[in-house]
Amino acid sequence: MPVQSKFPLSFFETTVASTVALGFILGLLGVYLTMPDSDYSFLKLPRTLHDLQLLRDNLESYTSDYTAQVLVGYCVVYIFMQTFMIPGTVFMSLLAGALFGVFKGVALVVFTATAGASSCFFLSKIIGRPLLFSLWPDKLKFFQTQVAKRRKSLLNYMLFLRLTPTLPNTFINFASPIVDVPYHIFFLGTVIGLIPAAYVTVRAGLALGELQSVGDLYDFNPIATLFFIGIISVTPTLMGKSDS
Repeated sequence: MPVQSKFPLSFFETTVASTVALGFILGLLGVYLTMPDSDYSFLKLPRTLHDLQLLRDNLESYTSDYTAQVLVGYCVVYIFMQTFMIPGTVFMSLLAGALFGVFKGVALVVFTATAGASSCFFLSKIIGRPLLFSLWPDKLKFFQTQVAKRRKSLLNYMLFLRLTPTLPNTFINFASPIVDVPYHIFFLGTVIGLIPAAYVTVRAGLALGELQSVGDLYDFNPIATLFFIGIISVTPTLMGKSDS
């Protein structure tokens, strides 16, 4: 009996994902080539607050002199991380606050997070099904059931998911096209639903030196506020069920 490969993607699907990744790499290369000669060893994805503080300290001077390059580089990295579900976007959101302030930082985070989520959504249409059934079959079944039950008030449900940690955002991005969430619903739920969490994180980036851990972002008050907004967003769905 032949041994079946466990790799869930076909050659075509792997080629598509690799092409998308290559596009992001070329975008970063273009940014790098337009920057002045310098030591860029500090440029790496931050994994700790210490890494993030070092990155902030080094990028502050470049942000004023090479604003366009820093913005493009930031957007490419954030969208790449969202597209391929790479952990650590919370550090990128903190960095936006530290470099650009609250208003510009929130706008930048919502834009890049929505663009990255959309990129992940459309990439998943091509390669997502085998990966999801291979990696998260139970979670996918739960999500599919919930979407089917709330089809008439799907926007409210998507807002609820974005505002609360019921399901990870990366999973929502990747699984939504597989469970037939229309893109316009996905887009609106993402743009609107990410604003409160983006504000909390970006605002914390202003006082980056005072944070002791990422957990400091998620104390009782911000979490309770997000849950409260989430409950309000899903209330029309619950009211509709009680009336039917």
